[in-house]
Amino acid sequence: MIYERVALIGLGLIASSMAHAMRRGGLAGHIAGHARSAETRAIALELGFVDSVHASAAEAVAGADLVVLAVPVGAMEAVAAQIGPHLRPGATVTDVGSVKQAVIDAVAPHLAPGVQFIPGHPIAGTEHSGPHSGFATLFDNRWWLLTPLPETDLQAVSRLRTLCEAMGANVDEMDAAHHDLVLAVTSHTPHLIAYTMVGVADDLRRVTDSEVIKYSAAGFRDFTRIAASDPVMWRDVFLTNREATLELLGRFTEELFALQRAIRTGDGPLLHEYFTRTRAIRRGIIEAGQDTDAPDFGRINRGQTG
Repeated sequence: MIYERVALIGLGLIASSMAHAMRRGGLAGHIAGHARSAETRAIALELGFVDSVHASAAEAVAGADLVVLAVPVGAMEAVAAQIGPHLRPGATVTDVGSVKQAVIDAVAPHLAPGVQFIPGHPIAGTEHSGPHSGFATLFDNRWWLLTPLPETDLQAVSRLRTLCEAMGANVDEMDAAHHDLVLAVTSHTPHLIAYTMVGVADDLRRVTDSEVIKYSAAGFRDFTRIAASDPVMWRDVFLTNREATLELLGRFTEELFALQRAIRTGDGPLLHEYFTRTRAIRRGIIEAGQDTDAPDFGRINRGQTG
């Protein structure tokens, strides 16, 4: 056992998967949960991945030595304000948001000096959400990034790292600004492009809905898989990581114009060199163990970064 009492605030995909993974490894003595919806709380208790559910976040965190904020980034500040006065001295608070500087700005002011705040981001997920969607192996061989503050107690960081690793994750640490830039490249901007591509297909009335669905090749199917992600979460991501995302979108637009020009002018060598270079990046992802080169176009139970 790593933590005696863990409180999960929010009971969707990530929180429920954490609970299942902690159950699998016997990593927590008691798992308390809170969700705004009474229906979600009832489902979580029925599924058995929490030991107790609570009508308020303040009740859920009472006595917890680890509190996990698994709510949309836009809701972090309100939740932090609710739980701040009720946190146990010396407790660790972490989160699972895919933006870090905005979370630090929203949460840290509401925590007492003795509370250890260690922002975190498990780079794992699926297009599904809700308490039914979690599973114990979600974090296996996935990265879990921690962005501890300069004043954070090193023992608290080590303990949280041990938990993440025991749930199957690979753990790395970086500062919040660098995290937000890296994720703008690897996740946020690709998601925005996927949303845009699916939106373009929807607007292109020369292609009927039935043809888009019937003839979807793997590329478009993967776009739709990404675009099926939680709209509340992604709205908050783009509003809170706007600078890094806008920078990447500017660079993407420049690259797109260059490719457009190459296609228009028939510049085959440029296109071949470009695609060869990008193909090497794909090979690097496979070699790093973050995907497989086996055909898996349905992506059943495969992680989607966020």
